[in-house]
Amino acid sequence: MVYKIAVIGGDGTGPEVIAEGLKVLAAVAKKHKFEYKLEEFDFTGKRYLKTGKLVSDEDIEKLKTFDVIYLGAVGDPAVKPGIIEHGVLLKIRFALDQYINLRPVILYPNVWTPIKDKGPAEIDFVVVRENTEGLYVGTGGYLKKGSPDEVATQVSVNTRKGIERCLRYAFEYTKKRNKRKQLTLVGKTNVLTYAFDLWERAFHEIGQKDYPDIKREYAHVDATCMWFVKNPEWFDVIVTDNMFGDIITDLGAMIQGGMGIAAGGNINPEGVSMFEPIGGSAPKYTGQNVINPLAAIGALQMLLEELGEDKAAADVEKGIKYACTQMKSMSAGKMGMSTTEVGDTVAANI
Repeated sequence: MVYKIAVIGGDGTGPEVIAEGLKVLAAVAKKHKFEYKLEEFDFTGKRYLKTGKLVSDEDIEKLKTFDVIYLGAVGDPAVKPGIIEHGVLLKIRFALDQYINLRPVILYPNVWTPIKDKGPAEIDFVVVRENTEGLYVGTGGYLKKGSPDEVATQVSVNTRKGIERCLRYAFEYTKKRNKRKQLTLVGKTNVLTYAFDLWERAFHEIGQKDYPDIKREYAHVDATCMWFVKNPEWFDVIVTDNMFGDIITDLGAMIQGGMGIAAGGNINPEGVSMFEPIGGSAPKYTGQNVINPLAAIGALQMLLEELGEDKAAADVEKGIKYACTQMKSMSAGKMGMSTTEVGDTVAANI
């Protein structure tokens, strides 16, 4: 079998970090004897400024023919905020029904965390975020816009179907992860009484019926933010809605060492999934060979897991851990290595 991989280098430093990920992919494919074919897509701010084009319906149909998508970053300071993000990232997520956002929060050896007295043993959990519903569906609008009486509404849309498929993915992931076998639902049942009543009822119904061996916990989102800092070791797998997931995963990225090490996946278990570093396009570092590529390489690890190449993914993680021990920092320009040298280090230790 030859894996078909769509590559979207994107804006800013995106192409630089993707190049290092592809370097690692070549090394691990050679070792584990699997083949792949790459095709690049130019969904960038520069293209938009030149042509006005982002991701078309025809592009979506073509992306559906691939096994996975590997994304660098989107976002160009020359383009009004939100245009590329909605026209590329959110367009792909929604059109390909990538209803799971998966964010591992893992502190690797020799990586600094702002949390005192916590190390790799304490910071090792995963957030499963519902990725296509909630406040992000764009339901709402304005009344009397621009006037003193202006009203703006943004409605959180939560369907039983969307919630159940997210919860089932989280339960299955907890089972496969096979560590503490604990799944925590994060919500706000004391205030958002309709949406999270539905989440909580579905959570316990599914757990009791189909996953009795998985321990179920519940935590309010504000308390979760406190416990991420105070007691991150309490968590194994977390499941939550789109908005809360967006917020707590950025906090998770900080406690695992920053955006330079944080990777994520937008997953459709029955379709085409997309994997990316979390840090964004970081345009001020473009072309300087100083950006940290480990998040992009971590996204490659997740991509390989999605393809079922678990041994290859494990080798990539070993390479990442080794590179961390050789680096001075995870921050751009302070790593003690260049972008390409970090990629070389991981590839050489596959």
